[in-house]
Amino acid sequence: MRSPLSRRRFLKSSAVGAVGLAAAGFAHAGQERKKADPFGGFTVGVQSYTFRQFNLEQTLQRIQELGLHFVELYRGHLPVNAADDAIKSARNLCFKYDITPIAFGVEGFSKDNAANRRIFEFARKLGVRYLSADPSPDSFDSLDKLVGEFGIGIAIHPHGPTGKALHRWYSAEVILKAVERHHRLIGTCLDTGHLIRAAQDPFNRKLDPAQQVRHMGQRNFGLHLKDHDNAKRTDVIFGRGVLNVAEVLRALREVKFQGYISIEYEANANNPSPDVRACLDVFRESVRKLG
Repeated sequence: MRSPLSRRRFLKSSAVGAVGLAAAGFAHAGQERKKADPFGGFTVGVQSYTFRQFNLEQTLQRIQELGLHFVELYRGHLPVNAADDAIKSARNLCFKYDITPIAFGVEGFSKDNAANRRIFEFARKLGVRYLSADPSPDSFDSLDKLVGEFGIGIAIHPHGPTGKALHRWYSAEVILKAVERHHRLIGTCLDTGHLIRAAQDPFNRKLDPAQQVRHMGQRNFGLHLKDHDNAKRTDVIFGRGVLNVAEVLRALREVKFQGYISIEYEANANNPSPDVRACLDVFRESVRKLG
């Protein structure tokens, strides 16, 4: 069952007042959904990169068909330099398909405060609560000020290894060490698939997604939930790789997670819906097992 407050938050959000309304509605909606819904009180949506071969309306239609009501948009569906009319049009499309844009990303941030501010202004107009991010280490002074001003959280996202190097934010330990003395609205959007990928040779960093969630504690703002087969080097339906969905959900409950879960599926880009639907079946069954 979807909480009516999520729509209320969407309708009332605006360029001026979106963030304050979102914060109250988002927390209350989470409490309401816990009463009786197949996702166990979690806010579950899709990272729109999953549908990168489709335009925005086609993507929203497919998300609706999956029975979901939240989306984390990426710049391929709406660029951060979009004009106000384009942002308004995107929001209207979300309303048409009964979907709330909850987050946006993954975006880079640097010490350039003016450039960072433009992304925050875009996010406020769109009405999202979080920006999943890959910030440079010299960006935090700027981000400390902007998250406080806008009330929009930065959720640092660990990309997997590229070539012979691990991503700079490859683990919860690295991220938490970097953010723990910064504003409380700077945290993480862990990616279980990329955490799994860190075990690939020559890296051999065997990171347990549930342990990583526990390590971040209350600094978990979002989660990209995916399973990955390191031998085949591809995303797979939950449970066909190494991901233990129930254990990750248990860890999220332990840390009193109030953020968003984005199902992200990078395989079968031309027709990801059947695999995403199978992933959601595993998610629901994991919720039932947890009770």
